Amino acid sequence: MINLFLFLSLMFLLTFLLGKAVEKIRVPWIFAALILGSLLGVYNPFPFDPVSPEFNFLAKLGMYFLLFVVGFELDLKELKGKSKFIVKGTFFIIFLEAFFGTLLVYFVFGLDLIVSFLVALSFATVGEAVLIPILDEFRIINTKLGQSIIGIGALDDIIEVFTLVLAAVLVGSSTYTRFNIGIVLLSLFFLFILTVGLTRLKEEGKQFNVLNIETLFLFVIFILFLFIGIGEYADSAALAALLAGVSLKTFVPSKRLKLIESEVKTMCYGFFAPVFFLWVGFSMDMKYVISYPLLVLLVVLISNGSKLLGSYIIGRKELGNKQSLLLGFGLSVRFSTSIVIIKILFESGFVHAGLYSVIIASTVVFTFLVPVLFSHLLVKWKIGKK
Repeated sequence: MINLFLFLSLMFLLTFLLGKAVEKIRVPWIFAALILGSLLGVYNPFPFDPVSPEFNFLAKLGMYFLLFVVGFELDLKELKGKSKFIVKGTFFIIFLEAFFGTLLVYFVFGLDLIVSFLVALSFATVGEAVLIPILDEFRIINTKLGQSIIGIGALDDIIEVFTLVLAAVLVGSSTYTRFNIGIVLLSLFFLFILTVGLTRLKEEGKQFNVLNIETLFLFVIFILFLFIGIGEYADSAALAALLAGVSLKTFVPSKRLKLIESEVKTMCYGFFAPVFFLWVGFSMDMKYVISYPLLVLLVVLISNGSKLLGSYIIGRKELGNKQSLLLGFGLSVRFSTSIVIIKILFESGFVHAGLYSVIIASTVVFTFLVPVLFSHLLVKWKIGKK
């Protein structure tokens, strides 16, 4: 057996090398860790068990840091200013896919209706960050198409938060039989009091302008771990991590916000997130995926078909036929938050290994396929400049 440190050193090296390769086809390097994890699930040549308590602890920290970053980047003021087209487009496209996705999960995989809706809503959300480099390359960020993709991708953060809250309530409800319901409710009450309290202490937060960045970062980590610790009592640590990010976004002085965000992202994506994605990949049942490839194809077709249909219906008058289809393709890509939500449901026993594996596999398909296809269509239809 090799120890945890040697295993991590090998995984970080392999993630770095594979990440460089996948970036050449416009796939985020972080997905290299997910691919490595899925390969380890089939064959692990290293004498180390990735389901060890120490590794699981680091992976869960990765999940919490990812959600903290999501909360920290959530700009409620900016979301209020979105155009009517983007607002209508977001809810129509996302919930149309969620509707068809719910039917798919309910009838094909046999889950109950509420869990089916949550699963469908989780993979209906958008990972617009994957496409931003392509939009920039073709100089269409400031066009109506580019702004629609970015705007809908940003506004769907609200739906991601809503989905995460529903997942937390669902998971938390299962603890009522194991813990005193009073403790669960009290911990949730404290979480929301802390969130509201920090957002209302903006003036007091200005005092942190005089602190050096290292000291301020220490305070940020204190708040994150405080929220997670309280959330653990209600099995809502994931929601707590997101709320910690939302509250600190308002509390931290604006002059220090970018520096703190940079520090947190470096720690998150430089260390914890690769471990989380490795964990996600390793949890997949690749034998199930290989045995039932048509299920992966079915999820891909239903998901992408719903996005294309919704985008065409809502966008053909605003964008035209070709650009409305491009909008649908662009919105099909997924990223970290949807993976986190499905992982929470899987770890809590609400989603079985087969469905979990199919959804993660379809996410990998979209992540590789969408950027390549999107770029090809931009060139073919002569949209934007190379």
